[in-house]
Amino acid sequence: MRKIYHLSTAFDIAKKISFQKGKRYTRFIVNLSIAATAISVAAIILTLSVVNGFQENISDKVYQFWGHIRIATVDGSPIDTTLQFDSDLNQQIESITPLKNQSGVIAYQQDIEGVVVKGVPISSNIPFIIQGRAIQANKDSNQYEVILSTQLAGKLKVPLDSSIRLYFLNTDKVEQRKMKVVGIYNSGIEEYDRQFIMVDLNTLQKINRNNPGFDAFTVRLKKGVPIDAMNDQFQNKIPKSWVSTPIKDYFPQIFDWINVQTVNKNVTIVILLIIAIVNLLTCLFILMLERVNMIGTLTAMGASHAFIRQIFLYQASFICWIGIGIGLIIGIGLSYAQLYFEFIQLDEAAYFMSTLPIQMNWLEISGVVMGTACISYLSFLLPTIWIKKIAPAQAIKFD
Repeated sequence: MRKIYHLSTAFDIAKKISFQKGKRYTRFIVNLSIAATAISVAAIILTLSVVNGFQENISDKVYQFWGHIRIATVDGSPIDTTLQFDSDLNQQIESITPLKNQSGVIAYQQDIEGVVVKGVPISSNIPFIIQGRAIQANKDSNQYEVILSTQLAGKLKVPLDSSIRLYFLNTDKVEQRKMKVVGIYNSGIEEYDRQFIMVDLNTLQKINRNNPGFDAFTVRLKKGVPIDAMNDQFQNKIPKSWVSTPIKDYFPQIFDWINVQTVNKNVTIVILLIIAIVNLLTCLFILMLERVNMIGTLTAMGASHAFIRQIFLYQASFICWIGIGIGLIIGIGLSYAQLYFEFIQLDEAAYFMSTLPIQMNWLEISGVVMGTACISYLSFLLPTIWIKKIAPAQAIKFD
């Protein structure tokens, strides 16, 4: 004779009442709960992927343009020396680039526009170039090159490889340079694109004969290196008349907007979890009400309250895990679809990017799965307490 174990019996009963086709309402309720759970899990995964993508994409654009840390003198005086650190710090630094900016005016045909000229070392990596090339060293000292943004090039109708006139105010004298447009960049950040152009740093220093030094040094760190911790170490190494400042302190409005997305993300996740849990609890209550007669019969046959509770916990587990599994497939599938096909487009002027960004964090996705399951199991205990209040004699008569 085959021996039926206590737990396996509860599991078998739960499986039978969850997926049987005889009951008129049961399958509809179960399928509805699975769908609601799947939608909630998929929405949470998509929310995390999109918000992470926004934060990573925007902050990376700022860091590519300005570096992670800026080192300058306290009083703003020019720097005329090099910046070096010991080998331990150098291992965590990707590059150290001198920075020099100057106001100017560019003119093309009859149009003029005020700009900020950013001096870029020829050896440095110039980001966001979408047409043409980077600035190169020229043997002809009178041949100057410039990189414009798509916004400025479009506004002034300046084609690639054309020449513009660039005017500088040097002390009391206005100086003019004819420059060839060799490249066009697009960072997607309107604040930068509408005002910054790039020229060779040496050219900018030659024009500023009375002030040939640097404004500051920009430091780019290797991926994963903590910015604030490195900033503190830099401050301890540089001269006392210098100051080291994270780039996020120079552009607080952008990074405050990035941090707001974290708050929005957390609020959205909490709301979706509440919806999923309320739906599962409602489903479990309805399933228990539908099975009052079965509860009474099992109680009259000597089944313990713990045994009957296990039946409904197993039933709720089926719904929960099937919903989580479907939600994972939908959420990850849609994330990968957007990542590779970029079918959702954005207004770059408003969002700093042209397509919806995706950044999947597998640790966060695992946390969504385990967190949803744990919260669901804890919530399932609440309706099963009602089982103790069911009297067998009345339950058997219940129709």
